[in-house]
Amino acid sequence: MPESPAPEPTDALADFIAKWRARWPEWAVAEAFVPAAQRQTALAWATLQQELTDAAWGGSDPRPGEAKLGWWQEELVGWSRGARRHPLGQVLQREPASWSMLAASLPSLAASRERPGNADEAFAALAAFARAAARIDAGLFAGPVDGDGADDRDARPVAAALLLSRLAQDDGNGVPLAALARAGDADPRPIWARQLRERWPRERPATRPRRLWTALARARLDQSNPAQPRPSWKTLTTAWRAARG
Repeated sequence: MPESPAPEPTDALADFIAKWRARWPEWAVAEAFVPAAQRQTALAWATLQQELTDAAWGGSDPRPGEAKLGWWQEELVGWSRGARRHPLGQVLQREPASWSMLAASLPSLAASRERPGNADEAFAALAAFARAAARIDAGLFAGPVDGDGADDRDARPVAAALLLSRLAQDDGNGVPLAALARAGDADPRPIWARQLRERWPRERPATRPRRLWTALARARLDQSNPAQPRPSWKTLTTAWRAARG
């Protein structure tokens, strides 16, 4: 029986995806290296991760984000049972991924809002969520799963890219205390960026979308302003190298 085509995105789904594209316009170039059949799934999955981390880290008051993550926890458990409410579920719910594992990791993601003491604590705070995200990658994009350490290996690049995203988007709330102390009265974000570069994982993620996302994040880390999109010609080179692996 031929495979059913992916549904056309609704306006609500397109609006959510547009928010992610606005933050990562480089994807318009990099997505050419993702197999066509996986592109809509990759976009929806990237968007979901942004929705979850924005809820965890955004705003001056943590309570709205905590409530949103609580809603998402229920939603993801529903996906594992065949139900869905959020527009992203149009694309993702039907996929054979560990949505319940992702749901279980959300309390730790909420807790990661607290400022870490140092770089090790920053990575450790994201370990559970990053491991769940790596498992989702494997389910969505046919990567390796349990038994060979793939979840643990791929979790480290996931966490690094998330830390870069937080550095690019917030006003320094995620900068570790150690970097704050070293900066004194100066802006601590360049110090944290340097420490993050020094600790960037050498592991290459197993799936192509994750390799591309990680490479784009690492490339932004080399800039003085990590929120600034990179030029298309530089993105093309970065994406080509990441896709080769």
